[in-house]
Amino acid sequence: MVDLHLLFDTLDSLGIDFYTGVPDSLLNDFCNYLSDNIPDGRHVMAANEGNAVAIAAGHYLATGRIPLVYMQNSGIGNATNPLLSLAHDCVYGIPMVLVIGWRGDPSGTDHAQHRKQGELTPVLMKDMDIPFEILDSDETVLEKFRWAADKARTVSSPVALIVKKAILAQKEKKQDYPASDLMNREEAISAVLDIIGQDAIYLATTGRTTRELHENLKMRGWADSGREFLNVGAMGHLSSVGLGIALAKPDKKVVIFDGDAAAVMHMGSLATNCRYPAPNILHIVLNNGVNESVGGQKSAGRVVNMTGVAAACGYHTPGNALKTKKEVAGFLKVPSNSMPRFIDLYVRQGIRHDMPKLNINHKSQRDALMENLG
Repeated sequence: MVDLHLLFDTLDSLGIDFYTGVPDSLLNDFCNYLSDNIPDGRHVMAANEGNAVAIAAGHYLATGRIPLVYMQNSGIGNATNPLLSLAHDCVYGIPMVLVIGWRGDPSGTDHAQHRKQGELTPVLMKDMDIPFEILDSDETVLEKFRWAADKARTVSSPVALIVKKAILAQKEKKQDYPASDLMNREEAISAVLDIIGQDAIYLATTGRTTRELHENLKMRGWADSGREFLNVGAMGHLSSVGLGIALAKPDKKVVIFDGDAAAVMHMGSLATNCRYPAPNILHIVLNNGVNESVGGQKSAGRVVNMTGVAAACGYHTPGNALKTKKEVAGFLKVPSNSMPRFIDLYVRQGIRHDMPKLNINHKSQRDALMENLG
């Protein structure tokens, strides 16, 4: 892996000293370096990739200096609108360097949700008139960052570096989890399953939560009965999937296990969820305050008053974040109004070392869920 101190010294010499984006596992060490060494104000962790492009555009307009935007390639969809209708040369012509983690790189293997995105990543850059290079060797990283900065300045529009595995991240992520008396996500999911029981549809957000819900259901013998939807991609959109189910099947309890960073990513969906009659929704944000699946960078989950936001949107809430199974059970005993319920459930970081990888057939899962829903 490249020497990050040398890389950031090089970026500084190129006039790049402002960074914004959304963390990615393939940019793990790059993102951690930013969190540890670049002060707030010069590093902005955005809610989603489109926000990051817009923030970068504002920085350039105010300073004339080229910003750097980092993301996983799954975030290109979020970024496409501002890249084309704001930063593109046919509009304002705003230069920036995009650093994009290449999940689903066709030269390797990856999960199903990354394959098509990986195949199309270079195609999308070409179709959007974004010049790009692929970072595939430690020896050429500095040279290609220099090329990107010079090219962005010359063409006065976005330029991309597509990053292969192990170039800006270690092969194995090593995270230290702080001690805490809170439940972890797996324990919190188990507690909710104990309280709600079998008569519900359970949805899990992108990342490790899918594995933890699936294992919980397997241990109870519920995993093959169409009770789960595992949102392996489409980060931030889970509660919208839940709304679609809840409106179509008002007699079914719909339990959404969301993540704090995922909920913030498309927070507007909270308002939509409360605009329509869906009292059968229980929306739980498993809030550990970090982007754990991609390296543990701090999220906005515990900076924002998630309960206050949800209440302002119209959810029925307990009034504050909850921390224990007893508190969750107590809130769910209180008669609800006609609105969805919302719980900001504080959990500790960490996943057990022997947690199996998710091994499912997505279409079989779809068919089982649809059969259960009738």
